[in-house]
Parts: sequence; C-alpha cells; structure tokens
Amino acid sequence: MSTASDARFWDRTSRKYARGAIADPAGYERTLEQTRALLARHDRVLELGCGTGTTALRLAGDVQSYLAVDISAGMIAIAGQKQTAGPAIPALAFRTATAEDLAPGVEEFDAILGFNYLHLVRDLPGTLRRIHALLAAEGVFISKTPCVGEMNPLIRLALLPAMRALRLAPYAGVFRAAELGELISAAGFDILAAENHATGGNDNRPYIVARKR
Repeated sequence: MSTASDARFWDRTSRKYARGAIADPAGYERTLEQTRALLARHDRVLELGCGTGTTALRLAGDVQSYLAVDISAGMIAIAGQKQTAGPAIPALAFRTATAEDLAPGVEEFDAILGFNYLHLVRDLPGTLRRIHALLAAEGVFISKTPCVGEMNPLIRLALLPAMRALRLAPYAGVFRAAELGELISAAGFDILAAENHATGGNDNRPYIVARKR
C-alpha cells in the first residue's frame, strides 16, 4: 500500500463520497463558524484533503486566496463541477496535490486547514513539518481529525485492518488525542485551543488551533 493506492481508493469512492450526508451537521456548522472567525480578509489559505470541496466553497469567499488540494483527482473533479455550478468565487482554486507537493518559500500561507485529514497521511510527523514550513510567520494550522486510537479496540484492531485488506477502507493512522497534540507541538507549533464540536458527546475528533512558533 502507498500514497498512490490511497489516491486510487479515493478516486473509486469519490462519487459515493459526494453523495454522502454530513454525519453531524450542527457540529460541522460550529467548526465552520469557529474557523471563519479565525480567518481574516487578507489571509492566504490552504486546505489539505479538501475532498469534494464542501468546506472550501463555504469559506473561500471570506479570504484573499484559498487553495484547496486533495490527493484524489476524482474528488477534485467533483469539487470543480460544484464550483462551476455555483456562484463565482474568484479567490478559490482546486488542485490535485498533497502537502508534500507544495514548495515552501514558493507557496506561503497565513492559515492551513486540515479537516478529517491527519489520520489519513502516512508520515504524520513529516506532514506536520511540511505544514509548518508552508506557513508564514505566526501562521495558524487548524485541524479536526479522528483520533483512531480513542476508538473501540474492535474497530481499530480488527475491523479497520480487515477492511483495508479488502480495499474497503483507506490507510488510517492510529493515535490518541494526546499523542496528536504532542506531534503538533514537536513540529514547531503552540496549541492555542483544543475543542470538541460534536453535538452528541465526544466523537474523538478534536478541533485544534495551533500557531507556528
């Protein structure tokens, strides 16, 4: 398994993904509201793992520029279709790419977003370092991602490996919320906030705001 196989998985499932409903609409709206409050009109924003562009289309009109990238060309194609079908958002651009494809010093951002993203990367410490390098001085990294290590052991130790073996699930890194916080700090960030946006208890997806040191 590799990043290429990850891309193929998301390409295969992109249409089904696009038809899926948001599991916790109120929690999602809270995440959007909190994120929008942290962004300024002059900000250059990068969203990693943007999927079919739902979040990008909601936030891009409030900032100077918004680059939304995803490993899956299928996901980006759907995002582009949604962009074309809706009101014009000049600030928004979609691209098939990962954090590792972007060049620090050439492309620089005031804010980087990663929603339902960090658990899907294969080299989490390396990706966090790349995010740090892509940020401008005192830029912010905002994430909300499942901490698989907090889930039921039967899910993370049996069900997920079996589904991956059958190509029914992508790669998923296993870490707990505390470990994620430590990795973000070790990559050169100060964590400013860690919140739970779930409307029904804790869904093990902490919303974390971190500033580049």
